[in-house]
Amino acid sequence: MAGDGAAPRLEMRGIGKSFLGTVVLEGVDLTCAAGEVHAVVGENGAGKSTLMKVLAGVHSPDAGEIVIDGEPRTFHHPVQAQDAGVAIIYQEFNLLPERTVAENVWVGREPGRFGVVDRGRMHADTQRLLDELGERSFGPRTLVRTLSVAQQQVVEVVKARSLDARIVVMDEPTAALADDEAEALLALVRRLREQGIAVLYISHRLREVFTVADRITVLKDGRRVDTVAAADTTPGRLVTMMVGRELDAYFPERAAPDDIGDVRLAVRGGGNAVLAGIDLEVRAGEIVGIGGLQGAGRTELVRALFGADPFTEGTVEVDGRSRRLRSPRAGIGAGLGFLTEDRKAEGLVLGQSVRDNTLLARRSGAARGRRHTGTADVEGLAAATELRAASLEQEVRFLSGGNQQKVVLAKWLALEPGVLLFDEPTRGIDVGAKAAIHDLMRDLARQGRAIVMISSELPELIGLSDRIVVLHEGRIAGELAAGATEQQVIALAAGHDADEAVSA
Repeated sequence: MAGDGAAPRLEMRGIGKSFLGTVVLEGVDLTCAAGEVHAVVGENGAGKSTLMKVLAGVHSPDAGEIVIDGEPRTFHHPVQAQDAGVAIIYQEFNLLPERTVAENVWVGREPGRFGVVDRGRMHADTQRLLDELGERSFGPRTLVRTLSVAQQQVVEVVKARSLDARIVVMDEPTAALADDEAEALLALVRRLREQGIAVLYISHRLREVFTVADRITVLKDGRRVDTVAAADTTPGRLVTMMVGRELDAYFPERAAPDDIGDVRLAVRGGGNAVLAGIDLEVRAGEIVGIGGLQGAGRTELVRALFGADPFTEGTVEVDGRSRRLRSPRAGIGAGLGFLTEDRKAEGLVLGQSVRDNTLLARRSGAARGRRHTGTADVEGLAAATELRAASLEQEVRFLSGGNQQKVVLAKWLALEPGVLLFDEPTRGIDVGAKAAIHDLMRDLARQGRAIVMISSELPELIGLSDRIVVLHEGRIAGELAAGATEQQVIALAAGHDADEAVSA
């Protein structure tokens, strides 16, 4: 590892933190050397984010101490941590979209004299930092609103480096990135390591953790389970430490041929401003995965199927009946449910209870044309989705990401849909909750529902799908049977022949 033999740049010793009598962290030790990437993993609620917020000065610890470069430090405010060389990059960026990259990097610290900003120096300093990170796809004068999520990540890192950060915390940095963007982000992390930065890396994606981390610390229920060298452990061992039990397989068994029924959803020649020539069938009992690079039209496809951004060409049939899906109301009326990629913004009302969120779709005017077998059993739906909440009256904003996703799923199950559209169903969810969501999806398929699933995680896309349809530039590039390889999916997503990937 890059930090072998070096004194720790960061030591967190015996960190404890409680909120309203609830212990969130207890006796947590963590070290990170200069030039080391130290991953912190654990289920939602394990204490990862709280530990990082203690380091960043957002929370003051109730016990323990923080030592940076051998000097004990006490932080009561994020500015104090920033002055000590600590930078934290959250999932939600703190950028001004209508300002340039340089203006965002130096906001509140613009170089100049007598109140006059020296823009030439500001642009030159920003360009120097971009060059150090190997970033050439945009420049200091680029407006932030024109940047992709991956590029905005780079701006946040540049801002951290402009503050002379020696310790950089990255909280789920690839959660909203496609695989190609995630690879670029991991390359950026490696460059930070080469520059002698101590990087703390929080992620639920174990594959990338093993790709980039030197050491891994596992937290569970606010305590440190163990710290191990990445080279000396396995994903299975990490999962066992994280969830406290063995997960025999990451994915449930796929559907057998006899389990696949009639066509429940069919699109012929579907097209709109983004999509063209879409021919797709999804049968009862199967999960059809949708692959492709960011911008290939995956989300646009499921939104078109649901009527949110309708097809302007072609036909759609649901259970053999032609449907004009021109709005979400029409999609619901046709028996479709749509779990969006952004559950907080589009799937839930965070300030309302579990019960009210579960009944949102059922109570809507869009559901009036649907036939239901009886009164929605919220308790039964909570049990069926293995939802964990203090009560059905608890506000969903206080639930973990995995349990929030289960509430969204329960909301749609209350409508008894025949077709379910899942857009990134396990984004930002820990491995234990992922397994539960996977099992739920397979159970729903066994009950005769047709499921369309988008996933940017190739192991999930391949492991859970009965078939994979890959998009490239708004068109279907090809279809792969169960057991396809990552190379085949990537080849089709890039516009190449999948068979070439097999022979390569």
